[in-house]
Amino acid sequence: MNRLQEEQQAESHPLDPFLPPGTKMLMLGSFPPPRARWSMDFYYPNLQNDMWRIFGLVFFGDREYFMTDAPAQSGQNPKKVFSKPRLVEFLTARGIGLSDTARTVVRQKGNASDKFLQIVEPVDLAALLARAPECRYIVTTGDKATSTLASVTGAAEPPVGGFTDFELAGRPLRHYRMPSSSRAYPLAIEKKAEVYAAMMRQAGLL
Repeated sequence: MNRLQEEQQAESHPLDPFLPPGTKMLMLGSFPPPRARWSMDFYYPNLQNDMWRIFGLVFFGDREYFMTDAPAQSGQNPKKVFSKPRLVEFLTARGIGLSDTARTVVRQKGNASDKFLQIVEPVDLAALLARAPECRYIVTTGDKATSTLASVTGAAEPPVGGFTDFELAGRPLRHYRMPSSSRAYPLAIEKKAEVYAAMMRQAGLL
């Protein structure tokens, strides 16, 4: 297999959906970055992605709230990483579930960029929501996730910071579109946190 073939090999999602009991809100990104970029075995694992810093600001006024010290290598200073146990506890308590809009993809450039992510199989949203009967809010984080979800639901794409109401299998749902937590998205983290906080307040989670 040559380099081009390796880069264009289909890749299945490496994580199961995270759906705590009583899930009220489902957050959907596009697809995880290559595993070499992971700092934990969970959603938004890349330390260069600010999702969990945004959550720290929104709920605790502290961007480092979900960070912890990784075991230090001999002779090196401790390194900050995301704390999966702290995140799982918090998300479970709030009823916030996590998944992605793609189940199978081809990384056309072998990197984490949504721009070069070809979606082969989108999420089975009906099956996902069947496992979360109390869920009424779906949040997409970025352009790729938003357009993919819209292609699944047939509903209009909401503007950044806004929402679209729709129904699926007789269930009323609200699709919020949030600014991407990627640092490539040109908005200060504090401003992103303000948009997320407004959405969480509307949904009754803040």
